[in-house]
Amino acid sequence: MLSTSEMYQLLLKMDDLESEFNLKVVLVSFKQCLNEKEEVLLEYYLAGWRGLVRFLNSLGTIFSFISKDVVTKLQIMDQLRSGPQQEHYSSLQAMVAYEVGNQLVDLERRSRHPDSGCRTVLRLHRALRWLQLFLEGVRTSPEDARTSVLCTDSYNASLAAYHPWIIRRAVTVAFCALPTRKVFLESMNVGSSKQAVEMLDEALPFIERVYNISQKLYAEHALLDLP
Repeated sequence: MLSTSEMYQLLLKMDDLESEFNLKVVLVSFKQCLNEKEEVLLEYYLAGWRGLVRFLNSLGTIFSFISKDVVTKLQIMDQLRSGPQQEHYSSLQAMVAYEVGNQLVDLERRSRHPDSGCRTVLRLHRALRWLQLFLEGVRTSPEDARTSVLCTDSYNASLAAYHPWIIRRAVTVAFCALPTRKVFLESMNVGSSKQAVEMLDEALPFIERVYNISQKLYAEHALLDLP
């Protein structure tokens, strides 16, 4: 477990997309993502994603199709959170209530509100599911498991449903360039592959909880299929 001082030092690094990835940063973000009411605090949700972007970038161009899109989504959210209506973007629940209540979400086709917060976070939400499934697969798999297969299976169970065939084909080919499970775990910069698995043991339940709460919220407001 991280001490308070360690958590503070890691939080200071979260805004830099170019800094070296460390799984502990993502753990800290998603740990702090939920308040006592189980509201998803966007400050920490987006900070967690900045950490995940650093992780994707550390693996080279394999995941550039996702990381570039995520960076664009983070920029949209930063603009909303610093804009004139910023008080409505402190939590996912507040954002959904504000945008849905004021008809600021395009429900059937992108038109007047192409970059609403609800649509933007939905794209991050879908990608988070893929990463959650992939990292869970890596965590629980044997040492000789092929990360390319784990990644492809996770992609097919999540993001693939939202991509056209040509993109699905290209990304599954790209996954073949993933390193071995041992090298992949060591790239998380928390020590040995065993230590990385232990850190995933601690981090993934928080990520899953955030995902499940977000999924329930979007389902309640019929927002899971925004164009």
